[in-house]
Amino acid sequence: MADTPVPAPVPFSASSLRPPLMPLDEAIAVLLAKATPVLPAESVGTFDADGRVLAQDLVSGLTVPPRDNSAMDGYAVRVADCAAPGAELAVAQRIPAGTVGTALAVGTAARIFTGAQIPEGADAVVMQEDTAATPQEGSLGSVRIAIVPAAGQWVRRAGEDVASGDVVLRQGERLTPAALGLAASVGFDRLQVARKPRVAMLSTGDELVMPGEVTPDAMKPGAIYNSNRFFMRALLHRLGCEVNDLGIVPDNREATIAALRDAAESSDLIITTGGVSVGEEDHIRAALQSLGELQLWSLSMKPGKPFAYGSIARGNGQGACHVTGLPGNPVSSFLTFLMLVRPFLLTLQGATRVAPEAVQMRADFDWLRADKRREFLRARRNAAGGLELFGNQSSGVLTSMVWGDGVVDNPAGHTIRSGDTVDFIPFASLLG
Repeated sequence: MADTPVPAPVPFSASSLRPPLMPLDEAIAVLLAKATPVLPAESVGTFDADGRVLAQDLVSGLTVPPRDNSAMDGYAVRVADCAAPGAELAVAQRIPAGTVGTALAVGTAARIFTGAQIPEGADAVVMQEDTAATPQEGSLGSVRIAIVPAAGQWVRRAGEDVASGDVVLRQGERLTPAALGLAASVGFDRLQVARKPRVAMLSTGDELVMPGEVTPDAMKPGAIYNSNRFFMRALLHRLGCEVNDLGIVPDNREATIAALRDAAESSDLIITTGGVSVGEEDHIRAALQSLGELQLWSLSMKPGKPFAYGSIARGNGQGACHVTGLPGNPVSSFLTFLMLVRPFLLTLQGATRVAPEAVQMRADFDWLRADKRREFLRARRNAAGGLELFGNQSSGVLTSMVWGDGVVDNPAGHTIRSGDTVDFIPFASLLG
């Protein structure tokens, strides 16, 4: 693929009903270049920042831990006092976490607890399992040290986690539960993050009906349930978007134009499913051309292929609202969202890591039907440490997405034999 000339995205016209297949990597690069400007920042409580994209570097104003402290419940000692197993030391003080002890005298130990500051003079901690305490009335008693401790044993050094002035989290990072804990550990109760993308979603197609509104036995010939609406809404929520669900728009040009025009005024992005082909009943193309601009891409991707990108100008100097049109087949729509729209939305928020991360795994299957398009084969890990393939790879078989725990990223024109090493993209890296 590297030696093949890459076609640029082609605006739709009557003379380009079949534009050349566009490599997926090129389509992603072109799309991400359009994800400007980055959404403005807002301040949110650290408790509420999971999944948000950090809008500025987070610089620590303190050292963590601020002083050497104990990693164990046990006894703080001087190594020089424990030169042989069985040394017996008087317990001179007790230091719980949150208190500060006094300097440790020669020949004594301090009872210490996890997180407590190491007293001056001590250079090791012996965990309580390696000691035997002898209580004495009127004092803290004594302790026998069963081992010969090493200097620094079970001591957490000051600053070993964070030093004052360190950038602990960088602008563009997508915040995780661990990142929120790190921010809190250096004193941040609020964070500057990109505003949530406002996304309107709509489906087109007179054949679509909603579960709960029409029972299976009452469905007309040709009718299908709108599954895309359910997974699309869930995917958007997982990406931290504010979702405006416009439901199913009738298959006519006027209704489609009205829906797009209204949604554009309050949205950063409009996502449509279905209606991006070139058939007479596919009205997204004509509606977008009447309201703004449109590019219709034919992706070298399977499942997938038809994809539309456009924009609609908004009033009051708000700039343009982006529009992406996804295919109607559920697996095509699902995977096209993950590979194109997900990185677009993350880039719009200023995220620095947006590409899916593949791992190399062994194929425990044969795939001998090379396709001219890059394929995403639904697969899952097996007990033998390899990958097995779902039997039906059709773009309409949504059960393959539930059965699988990821996709094999198979290059165009490539066959796979059992035992080959393949690139596997886990859904876990795409759905969070």
